[in-house]
Amino acid sequence: MTSEEICEQIWQMGKQARAAAHGLAKLTTEDKNRILLAMADGLVAHEAEILEANELDLAAADDLGLTDAMKDRLRLDSDRVAAMAQGIREVAELHDPTGEIIREWTRPNGIRLQKKRTPIGTIGIIFESRPNVTADAAVLCFKTGNATILRGGKEAIHSNRAIAAALAAGGKPAGLPENSIQLIPFTDRESVRHLCEMDTYLDLIIPRGGAGLIEAVVGMARMPVIKHYDGICHVFVDKDADLDMAEAIVINSKCQKPSVCNALETLLIHRSVAAEFAPQIAQTLSAKNVELRGDEEFLKLAGIDSVVAATEEDWTTEYLDYILAVKIVDDLDAAISHINHYGSKHTDVIVTTNEEAADRFQLEVDSACVFWNSSTRFSDGAEFGFGAEIGISTDKLHARGPMALEELCSYKYLAFGTGQVK
Repeated sequence: MTSEEICEQIWQMGKQARAAAHGLAKLTTEDKNRILLAMADGLVAHEAEILEANELDLAAADDLGLTDAMKDRLRLDSDRVAAMAQGIREVAELHDPTGEIIREWTRPNGIRLQKKRTPIGTIGIIFESRPNVTADAAVLCFKTGNATILRGGKEAIHSNRAIAAALAAGGKPAGLPENSIQLIPFTDRESVRHLCEMDTYLDLIIPRGGAGLIEAVVGMARMPVIKHYDGICHVFVDKDADLDMAEAIVINSKCQKPSVCNALETLLIHRSVAAEFAPQIAQTLSAKNVELRGDEEFLKLAGIDSVVAATEEDWTTEYLDYILAVKIVDDLDAAISHINHYGSKHTDVIVTTNEEAADRFQLEVDSACVFWNSSTRFSDGAEFGFGAEIGISTDKLHARGPMALEELCSYKYLAFGTGQVK
């Protein structure tokens, strides 16, 4: 396609999305839930086409240089398609926040005011690798009355097309408004630029992917951007930690699914327990084929030869793989300082039996999710009870942490008068 053709098609999609958003705002919760259930059925009914398309993407994965972890994020099977469909059904069961009155009050002049939750309007979502985002993003935006333009990466283009087609095939007979969910069918990089410049029709852009993609979108966007930067997540094992609990939390945080943004990337160990815990965790992680990159003190204490010396870059790296950076720190203050300096404001954990230390950690660590004695893997919309999530925002405005239905809403003020004038 020529540059002019790409531009024309993107802007036409924007115009269609704006028109669709007006229609979506009129749907009742019952209408939306009926359509969502039909969309879930559409995914199941078209499973064969989705898996066939996914095989095409997987066949090209090596040529695109995808790691094993990235291939795992890309791969679909019957269970994952069923999980996508179940996720849609769960969204249908969730409370619809649109139309909710956030606050209501009456002024001395008798005017009654309401602050009411409303759809944002039109949302562009740019994402990489994980084809399930096509379904998750589409249905969350639909539930909140937002029209969506989705732009996936080239590594999942066949899967994304098949999923979008299945959602449409299921939803349209049930009343899915035309153009309320649109997928850009090509992966030319110019499409991202045109989306970012289309503030006439798009109210918000949400990029989900690597730092390079997010920085490019932030640099080009003419509308607000909700960013999902790197998940450089930490676990700090305090001097008062239950070390068996700490081991279980570290293993789960790193190994349960290392290719996701809420996986552990840096382990911090209090010097008081390092002599005992460092060799314990090093042995366990090595047995699970985790490559350890440690500071000088951890190298001495680990007791195994396979530990690699960490560099400054390791403290700011999101590996998304079986690699873990490990550092021994002097105390709680040093752990907090390290996290606030090197972290990405995503998810950080303290393991301790000391409530005062936990309180300080949760107060002073400046991240979207700060946990006490639990795995980083619980930083997730579904685990929070939100259903499918649009992503985990590392911003502070207007959404932070797992971003689900309420975060896909704005609000408006309504005034009810009896003829008052100023």
